[in-house]
Amino acid sequence: MQSSLVKTMDTETFEIPILLRGKLIKDYSETFGGRNGAKFLTPSAKKYVNQISLSDPLKMKDLYDLSIEEIITFLHDLGQRLILKENEYLQAAYKLACQASGLTPEVLHTTYQTLPMLFHPSNIREMLDKRIGIEYLESWVPIKMEDGRTIAIRAFGSRTVHIIAGNVPTVSAASLIRSCGTRCDAIFKLPSNDPLTATALIQTMMEMEPQHPITKHCSVLYWRGGDTHFEEKFYRPENIEKIIAWGGFNSIKYISRYLQPGLDLITFDPKISISIIGRDAFQDDQTLHTVAQRAAIDVGAFNQEACLNSRIMYVQSGTTEDGIERLNTFGKILYSALVNLPSHVSTPPKIFNENLKDDIEGIRLNDDFYHVYGGKSNEGAVIVSQFDEPVDFSHRLCSRVVNLVPVDTIDTALQSVNSYTQTVGIFPESLKLQIRDSLPFYGVQRVVSLGFAANASMATPQDAIEPLRRMCKWITDEKSVL
Repeated sequence: MQSSLVKTMDTETFEIPILLRGKLIKDYSETFGGRNGAKFLTPSAKKYVNQISLSDPLKMKDLYDLSIEEIITFLHDLGQRLILKENEYLQAAYKLACQASGLTPEVLHTTYQTLPMLFHPSNIREMLDKRIGIEYLESWVPIKMEDGRTIAIRAFGSRTVHIIAGNVPTVSAASLIRSCGTRCDAIFKLPSNDPLTATALIQTMMEMEPQHPITKHCSVLYWRGGDTHFEEKFYRPENIEKIIAWGGFNSIKYISRYLQPGLDLITFDPKISISIIGRDAFQDDQTLHTVAQRAAIDVGAFNQEACLNSRIMYVQSGTTEDGIERLNTFGKILYSALVNLPSHVSTPPKIFNENLKDDIEGIRLNDDFYHVYGGKSNEGAVIVSQFDEPVDFSHRLCSRVVNLVPVDTIDTALQSVNSYTQTVGIFPESLKLQIRDSLPFYGVQRVVSLGFAANASMATPQDAIEPLRRMCKWITDEKSVL
């Protein structure tokens, strides 16, 4: 494989082209800084603002010459070429991600190695069928109404922009699969903490079949968010129909300024995830160690960089003296399980948040209120509250740091969740069944068995919405009764 995608200028600067509907643009004129010190060169998005969007939506008809099975086969063929040790584009993406990402090289390596599995036909077929219904993507589906009319419904793809997150490389792959499966015309905005993965995927696609309709409806580029000179010309209903944005409060609020009739915003904003552990965890030592191991995975997977990672664990140990002692014991076991996770799952963070470290040191000597296990060597830490409230800085927990909070009743834990709570990992399963009908009223968006927070599927809703359905335009053909 001859790589024309990335040329290393020195140890820190990379060249990242614009990939525009099968065309490679390499007139590098702008320098940007990725996170954690990485640098890259890229063509100016402003120069190509009038070429990036699909001005004539009728050109999307070539996507409808393909059956869904043909699209699935194309994506599977792409996945077969995403073997890290064989794909120079992915190798370059991995090398740059090691500098720009918050993930460590070991965890990144595992993530890139698992990319081909996302493109397996059964996974894509399940996603499309369960979340949309393949029949609606393939044809007009007739529905007989009560008044005798027949209404035919079909899902059509949209002209989309994906503002993807870079905390985990799989976001790029999942966004690409969703877009192709729904026959969307897709423009991917690269994130500064993963400025090359999406480019590597689409460059591989271009090498496969540069004139394939899927290839011709995928573009990828970088511009600095907030560039009004570019964005005011770009974010217009005549150019774009859907914006699918992963981002923080400020970035989502900024993008919202461009919304108007004909331009829809689908957001995956940052969330906080927690765990709720019932009293059954303390029934015997073996159960307690098993629960600690499962809880450690929910904290440590992806080095706690994902929204789905647990940051606060409400534990029904009780708040009596004996209950707090039980919780402190669990905290010690959890800390040991966390720091001993295999390196392909979790490692000490590359950079430990300095403000968080100061917060931890500030409470370390206050034994009446908190017990802290670990955190002295940047390996992560378990903070055990000695009363039924989380630490004041719980919203900033990261770098493999989790806060255990004792509760007497599960109701205390329920009262703590809100619309910013994404995933709740629960033990035991009987407790999950007991409270799963209550959690959505407080704002929870995903309920899982403890230890399985990182096992997310593309075939499920995300953040309490159906993103694939919203990416489509649902068109009706109504036949009136004479």
